[in-house]
Amino acid sequence: MCGTPVVLGIESSCDETGAGLVRDGRLLGHAVASSMDEHARFGGVVPEIASRAHVQALNPVVRRALDEAGLRMSDIGAVAVTTGPGLSGALQVGLAGAKGLAYALGVPLYGVHHLAGHVAADTLAHGPLPSPCVVLIVSGGHTSLLLVRDLARDPIVHLGDTLDDAAGECFDKVARVFGLPYPGGPAVDRVARDGDARAVNFPRPLTGAHDDPYAFSFSGLKTAAARWAERHQGQVLPVADGAASLQEAVADVLTRKAVAACTDHGVGTLVVVGGVAANSRVRSLAEERCAAGGITLRVPPLKLCTDNGAMIAAIGDLLARAGAEPAPLDVSIDPSAPLEYAALHPVARPRATVSS
Repeated sequence: MCGTPVVLGIESSCDETGAGLVRDGRLLGHAVASSMDEHARFGGVVPEIASRAHVQALNPVVRRALDEAGLRMSDIGAVAVTTGPGLSGALQVGLAGAKGLAYALGVPLYGVHHLAGHVAADTLAHGPLPSPCVVLIVSGGHTSLLLVRDLARDPIVHLGDTLDDAAGECFDKVARVFGLPYPGGPAVDRVARDGDARAVNFPRPLTGAHDDPYAFSFSGLKTAAARWAERHQGQVLPVADGAASLQEAVADVLTRKAVAACTDHGVGTLVVVGGVAANSRVRSLAEERCAAGGITLRVPPLKLCTDNGAMIAAIGDLLARAGAEPAPLDVSIDPSAPLEYAALHPVARPRATVSS
């Protein structure tokens, strides 16, 4: 194929193995395999189980994505892969597979920051991001407010981050206390439909006049929900009311701060991405508040909110079209990489040896 290359994206940072194919900002095909059911009985992701699942799923997922796109392996013109953050073993599996494919096909390889992939996922549904835009990332382990300009070229500015538990972690931990299954976010959302969001007056952390306007903290909210459940010992716990009230508190804090960031910085577009962006109340309250503030809201479709290979391919496509340098041959992973740029090309440093 001539012109812009078809980019294969590979995602393996946690418990989903994803592959996607993107060209010129258009999603051609993608596939995801999840090992979530294998982790559910442990109440959270077990890294070793996740790594083994990635080994088994990687090649079939790539083949399924190619089949959906009607492409052959030889049509791939570049490979992008998540190099951080995430589970170390899981990231290693994805990187090893991506390196092998890029080497065998003789095409460039791009290392990608997982969270930048979530941001890029929205471009597959709604086109290029306006510059600048405010981005609210809400995933399992991350809650951040960002100011984004050119995603492929410019540094990503952090307006605020979570100081402790992320919103997704709060959902998971409280769901366990409420007796709901893992993963907690979707379970809370389902049960909350039958509850009263005003039944419990849960706190809204860091929303006081003297608090950091863009920072987040959900540890106290988690504790408040656990204490509320403890007070019902020996009684039937009104789970639906608790779930609805918890969800309302989280959605209130997230959307209040995100809309304030847009207003304060004179930005007309808010983009909400990540797994918690699939939450029904987060989406609906964001719509209400953005409409009231004259702000354009962009949220990816549900299938692109959770981890997937399409979002990694989207970043790879942006990097390739921007003429970015591919990753070096010795590119490694960084399980705790901060989000500074979309490209992430860490190189493992050799350990110092102690002479005898």
